[in-house]
Amino acid sequence: MTQRFGNFIGGEYRDPASGEYLASTNPATLETLYEVASSDERDVDAAVRAAKAAFESPEWRRTTATQRGHLLRRLGDLIGEHADELAEYESLDNGKLLREMRGQLRGLPEYLYYYGGLADKIQGSTIPAASTDIFNYTLREPLGVVGAITPWNSPLTLTTSKLSPALAAGNTLVIKPSEYTSRAILRFAELALEAGFPAGVVNVVTGTGVGAGSPLVDHPDIAKISFTGSTGTGAAIASKTASRFVTTTLELGGKSPQIVFDDANIENAATGIVAGVFAAAGQTCIAGSRVFAHKSVYDELLERVTQRASTIKLGDPLDDATELGPIAFEGQYDKVREYIAIGEREGANLHYGGRRPDVDLPGYFLQPTIFTDTTANMRIVREEIFGPVTAITPFEHEDEVLAAANDTNYGLAAGVWTRDLNRMVRLSRGIDAGTIWFNMYRMMSPQSPRQGFKDSGVGTEHGIESMYDYTRLKSVWINTDDSPAADPFVLRTK
Repeated sequence: MTQRFGNFIGGEYRDPASGEYLASTNPATLETLYEVASSDERDVDAAVRAAKAAFESPEWRRTTATQRGHLLRRLGDLIGEHADELAEYESLDNGKLLREMRGQLRGLPEYLYYYGGLADKIQGSTIPAASTDIFNYTLREPLGVVGAITPWNSPLTLTTSKLSPALAAGNTLVIKPSEYTSRAILRFAELALEAGFPAGVVNVVTGTGVGAGSPLVDHPDIAKISFTGSTGTGAAIASKTASRFVTTTLELGGKSPQIVFDDANIENAATGIVAGVFAAAGQTCIAGSRVFAHKSVYDELLERVTQRASTIKLGDPLDDATELGPIAFEGQYDKVREYIAIGEREGANLHYGGRRPDVDLPGYFLQPTIFTDTTANMRIVREEIFGPVTAITPFEHEDEVLAAANDTNYGLAAGVWTRDLNRMVRLSRGIDAGTIWFNMYRMMSPQSPRQGFKDSGVGTEHGIESMYDYTRLKSVWINTDDSPAADPFVLRTK
């Protein structure tokens, strides 16, 4: 019998109010893995109420910042102890390579250790006043209940990047994972309870965006929404939250450029391009899917990338020999294939791939795909595909390629391959993106902040900066002078 999971609310599993469940499917084998609650506004309300009660409870209120840090570090230890189990859940759910997920999960505790260390470093300040009789200082306080809505491509990593600073600051959470990848997040919530977080501090409500996501965004007791996903959904969330003055952090889409200059290490650049768009089957917001190569190295780079793409081993993501697993689910598979067809219809040259490979599994597999002879107005160049599809274009001058790199609605990331330090400095200022890698691609750290520019989002993830997005700032004024009050009709400045 297929295993079923309810919502994790108030430290326990609860059946959905509707009594309905959604099946999760292994994208490599198309077998049903388990079922999760198909939640609606009643389940969301129960979860938010549990989180609000926990936030207001003396048990959580009286937990010091240092104690919150200890709890986060304990949770980090538990994640490390269960890394292989959690990695397998993610690999089965979304088709990512098990060996990659093991590496990610073994590094995931560092997020919890980092924010655990920052928990008691959230400090206010004293403000010099115009009068010695006035004592003015600031406090940073938690916001309340945070709604975290996370996608299917990196469930645990993206959830942890929200949960860690939120808990360190003293908030409570309701997490709405993707309906395609809920198992690891539910297990994460169990481990948070085991680590010692009070019941109700971390809650998980599963289901669709319409059924569970929208009610979470709309709930009157939500103090903040942190969302990672598509730009269109992010814009809809921002519109809703703005009308209620609810703060948001939005990590959205990308169409990131990779620029290879004539002085680059071409072998390393080719490897970086493969990593940037073919790793994880291109299902990452930072995918370097627009490649620009200097005309003097264009042919060599194209040959190297094509040769490596042709040798990528597709297959079962649980097999350590596999280099590229399936697309995560049928809808995304169909979307990527449609974009490949669009590229061909628009006149781009399908240089390599674009078809279903000969794989001994029935899942959503697709060859790594390379387009050439593209133009800047083509949809495959302008729109986020979220699959293993890239376009490689020659350029001649730095100014030309900088303009091309910035000719996008997105501004999430960029990669540049060059040995010229002066050029690195120029382009670090000139490229309109929140993260820029030089002579590398696809690396992140909890210590290093990430922002999306333009349609790629608002707010900060990672780094000490993200802590402030989960707090509110209060200014406190104390008058120590007992002498008669001044004129009540004049604004006091001293």
